[in-house]
Amino acid sequence: MNTEGLRNKSSAEEENNININIMVNGQSYSLAVHPAYRLVDILRNDLGLTGTKISCEIGRCGACSVVMDGNLVNACLVMAYQVDNQVIETIEQVAIETIHPIQQAFLEEGALQCGYCTPGMVIALKSLLDKNNHPTEEEVLDYLSGNLCRCTGYNGILRAVQRYKNESLSIHKFKL
Repeated sequence: MNTEGLRNKSSAEEENNININIMVNGQSYSLAVHPAYRLVDILRNDLGLTGTKISCEIGRCGACSVVMDGNLVNACLVMAYQVDNQVIETIEQVAIETIHPIQQAFLEEGALQCGYCTPGMVIALKSLLDKNNHPTEEEVLDYLSGNLCRCTGYNGILRAVQRYKNESLSIHKFKL
């Protein structure tokens, strides 16, 4: 169990900290964090997982999307005390040894431009497909409604989803 955060804290800050236990991408951590800290801060600052992006900071863009206990959440809206004893999956967990088929479909369909929204889009789609491997287009649109692409690459993203769905029907070699 990892027992240290990566930040240096003054003794005054440490007095106000809360202790949390969290499992991120299969690894357990015990951390002392400030109560006003958010999940996105823990992931990026304490654990060095920078794939989860910070953009709007009000839960509208989806760049900070992660899966918490099986549910897609905006990490910028989840406070430190809310993650105690929770299981978190970030974009870093999606493809460890090889590219994930969703990511491959994004590449093949040109579903990324600047790439800033891509981690949130991919984790959102993976979360949906973990629950329903054959979603309708309406379900996909509904699930992605919390993710914004500043480059307006939505057509490529939808093509990537369709490619993934078509390929997953014929090849079941990769478990989501």
